[in-house]
Formats: sequence, structure tokens, C-alpha cells
Amino acid sequence: MTKAAQDTLLVQAGRELKASGVSVNPPVVRASTFVFKSLGDFQTAGKTPYSTPFYGRVGTPVSLAFEKAVAELEEGHAAISASSGLAAITGVFLAFLSQGDHVLVPDSVYDPVRRLCTRTLARMDIETSYYDPMIGAGIVELIKPNTKLIYLESPGSGTFEVQDVPAIAKIAKERGIRTAIDNTWATPLFFKPAKLGVDAVIHAATKYIVGHSDAMLGVVTTSEDAFLPVRVALQDTGACAGSEEANLGLRGLRTMGVRLRQHHQSGIEVARWLATRPEVMKVFHPALPDCPGHAIWKRDFSGASGLFSVEFKPLAEGSMAAMIDGLQHFKIGFSWGGYESLVLPMHPETSRVITSWKERGSVVRFHIGLEDVSDLIADLEEGLGRLRLA
Repeated sequence: MTKAAQDTLLVQAGRELKASGVSVNPPVVRASTFVFKSLGDFQTAGKTPYSTPFYGRVGTPVSLAFEKAVAELEEGHAAISASSGLAAITGVFLAFLSQGDHVLVPDSVYDPVRRLCTRTLARMDIETSYYDPMIGAGIVELIKPNTKLIYLESPGSGTFEVQDVPAIAKIAKERGIRTAIDNTWATPLFFKPAKLGVDAVIHAATKYIVGHSDAMLGVVTTSEDAFLPVRVALQDTGACAGSEEANLGLRGLRTMGVRLRQHHQSGIEVARWLATRPEVMKVFHPALPDCPGHAIWKRDFSGASGLFSVEFKPLAEGSMAAMIDGLQHFKIGFSWGGYESLVLPMHPETSRVITSWKERGSVVRFHIGLEDVSDLIADLEEGLGRLRLA
């Protein structure tokens, strides 16, 4: 049988129909405890706890189905679900790093990851160095004898630089250094880092995979030799995904292809429109030619999601609040990846790049949802009319 297309996998992966008259999606099994008919059955299940229901914290039928589906989409060895995206990231760091080790992290990284490094990892005597996300093969100059992990985030949080993942992964492989990447923005549909040699591909499944802003969920797809270290780290920290959340992740996968195509189209249309506005200094969207790493995005990615940032020209005091508070179709809120459009002012201290914006203009992150794009643009046009330049 020929390999199924990606849209077919989205509908069918992780769904094994072994008999007639069964539910189209795996049912939710609410269980902490699984019982066995004999000691032999119990011992057999204990030898394969990551593929057979054994104990709720290790996995349930629905979480195992979700993991199988994600791994197939990522074209990786296997996947491990977690209670959130940050829990998944933490598990990867703990799997690959020990006391005295060194990790390289992009300077535009997701702020909770920076806090993880400066607080938790620092207490464990793990050293973090922050690198320019556009460094590419130049990262070789930053590698130390004790470097054990290179972490990537492409595109970067807030500033949306697209990293040269193949170049960095190649250098890491040659030196026996593990690599991990946050692939939440692109999803497995638009970018497949596992095929480029990345050891651990992380998703805040809370976002585009769940797709409805109603569950916290994380997932990591790994190479074969990285699976057990990550699996054990997540198990040891108790960061398991609940059955209900894993079920919502499976539900989200079934429609993710349709949703992401709309996010891609609407996001680019709104970003291009904003780039023409006199109030705007710069739009940070990987599909726009002047975004850092645009050529890499064209080379490595097959699409874009609906998240990007806008740098406005310096504004008069109170102008940003006047614009945002009056928006009808954009709501103020953290996270993204749901069906709804969101707006969020960025903090200047978030990263090296954003710090430079502190003296220039205001930066706002937009998530373009599934609303009619003409309504969104009309809403933004009215909002921009409330801005006053400094």
C-alpha cells in the first residue's frame, strides 16, 4: 500500500478500527488503574508500558493513540504526551542535561523557557548561553566541551526569526550534541524537523493541535535513541497528559489541515495589509521578504500559521490602549492557535531583539483566527485610526 497523504493521516492516524460498530475516534478512558487477569499478564504489560495501558500516569488508550498519531505526522520514531508545552520542554531539558552541563538557547526564546534556564537549571548548576537565532553554522564557535544540548525555536517568539535548522543539526550530530526544537508555530504540517536530524520536536499542543483553546497539552516526538531518556524524564516528573486532554488533541488533529490552511491564508493577507500602513514600522512574519530568515522559511517550510508581530512607530501615550480596547474581533489574551483572533502587547524585556525596540516603537503580537478576513482588516483599520504618533 502506498503511503497516505498528510491530510489522510490527520483523519486516520492513531485510529485503529479492529471491529465493526466501534467509535470513529478512540473513546476516552478515564482511568488511573488498569487491572490484569494474571500476574503473567501484568508482568508482560510492564515490559511494554509505553505501548500497552499499564498505569494512568504512564499512558491510557487515548494518550497512546494521540502519541502514535503525532509521531506518524512528524515522521519521527515515537512521541510522548505531557501536561503542557512547557512540561514537554522541561522534560526534554532534564532528559539531556545534568549537573555541570552547558546548553545553547536562542536569545529570542519563549519567555518561560528563559525563566526555566535562569531559575531551575541554574539551581542544578547547568549553564545557559543565549545565541543569535540567525547564527546558523556559526554556532560551532559557541560550543563548549560540556555543551550537551542545542535548543532551537523557529520562528522565534515575538521576533519570528527563522533558524537554519539543517545547518545547526548537522554540526550538533557531528559533535554528539543533542538538539531540540519548539515546532509549535509551524505544526507537523508545515515543518518536519525530525527529518532534518533534530532529536526532539516539541509542540505546545494547547495551540494549533487542540485548536479550540480549551485544553492544556504538550507532546514531544523523538528519534529512536532519544525516546527513552525523554520518556523517563517526563514520567519521573509526573507531567503526564490527562485522558480528556489527549482526546481533545486527537479531535484537533482531525481538522488541523483545514484550519491551518485558513490560518496561513488569512495571516499572510493581514500581515501584508499591515505592512502598507503608515503607522507600522515593521511586520515580523516569516512569509514577508524582510523578515529575518525569510529565505530559510521558503526553503524549509511548506506554509505559515496565523501568528506574527508588528512594530509600530513611536506612539503618543495612551494610543495603544485606545487601539486595542476598541477592537471588536480581536480579544486580549495569552496563548494562540485557537479559532479566535487575539492581540497582545509584547514586553520590551522579552529578548535581545525586543530590548532594542524599547527606544523605538510599540510591539504587538497578533494571532489571526478563522473569522472572515475582511472583518478583521476592517476592525484593524478602525483601530489604527485611533492611534496618534508621538
